[in-house]
Amino acid sequence: MAYNNVEELPAEITEKLPQHGQQIFLAAFNAAQSDGMSEDAATNVAWNSVSQEYEQGEDGQWHQKPEDPAVHDKSTVSGGN
Repeated sequence: MAYNNVEELPAEITEKLPQHGQQIFLAAFNAAQSDGMSEDAATNVAWNSVSQEYEQGEDGQWHQKPEDPAVHDKSTVSGGN
């Protein structure tokens, strides 16, 4: 069952994820379902997608992961001749 918007997501998702996380879940779930995955498999894909940017805190809520400065401030080193 594809979701048309975040308001249709189950309460256990909307109560734990911030708006952006809900949007990630929705898009990943719908994409997985359109690829022919079962609802359970699509749910797993959606949670895996959410976990790329969010982590669950001790309070049970999902919080955006801190940015890794090493990823954004990499120096480019070329090994040319």
